[in-house]
Amino acid sequence: MYPLLFKIGDFAFHTYGLMLALGFILAMLLALREARRLGLDPNLIMDLFFYLVIAALAGSRLFYVLTNWDEFRADPMDAVKFWRGGLVFYGGLIFAFLTGLWYARRHHLDFRQLADLIAPSIALGQAMGRLGCFAAGCCYGAPSTAPWACTFTNKDSLAPLGVALHPTQIYESAATFGIFIALLTMRKSKRFEGQLFWYYLLLYSVARFIIEFYRGDPRGWAIPGVLSMAQAIGIPAVLLALFMLLRQRH
Repeated sequence: MYPLLFKIGDFAFHTYGLMLALGFILAMLLALREARRLGLDPNLIMDLFFYLVIAALAGSRLFYVLTNWDEFRADPMDAVKFWRGGLVFYGGLIFAFLTGLWYARRHHLDFRQLADLIAPSIALGQAMGRLGCFAAGCCYGAPSTAPWACTFTNKDSLAPLGVALHPTQIYESAATFGIFIALLTMRKSKRFEGQLFWYYLLLYSVARFIIEFYRGDPRGWAIPGVLSMAQAIGIPAVLLALFMLLRQRH
């Protein structure tokens, strides 16, 4: 695990930032390809993508800072250094969702169609981003004796050193890549606009809820030691996704 790729003077090139950038590029290329297939203006989708990325970064970082304020109390300026790791996905999803609604209304687009168009890109971007988390050592797992447990040794890592841990970053990367494949598979056979997005929300929320049991990093609790904030948000997310899927099916 290599949190820091190289350093030139005071400039440090972090693996986490590289993987976020790669995830963004791949996700955007996928969205543009889908826009052309659907006959939508690729320029509108490219603009939307930049708005969504900015909103997602701002929302996910804000949620992380709010739920881990003790980490930033000594130096609040560290709150803007997101490239070192520390993003709460649900915060980014909420901000991006609201931004997408605003953008769709402003340009008279079908928000449900846009949500379906973007959903596979979200999953692909997450799969890449979690590999960045693994490199940085953030979002690390609880101690484990499993044969696939990982031990972080790099002094720049955010994970505890010398302790075998569940590779929860890899768990989530694999889960979101699987969701990405599933969404691509059902893309051409969907029955209504918005279906892909709600399936994405359902599948991700379930996967994240399970993976949270293996996390070992401080990430905020809804019920201390019982239910994490991600799990608390995931429960209504699952219920909402199920409701929307069943509602549209009948």
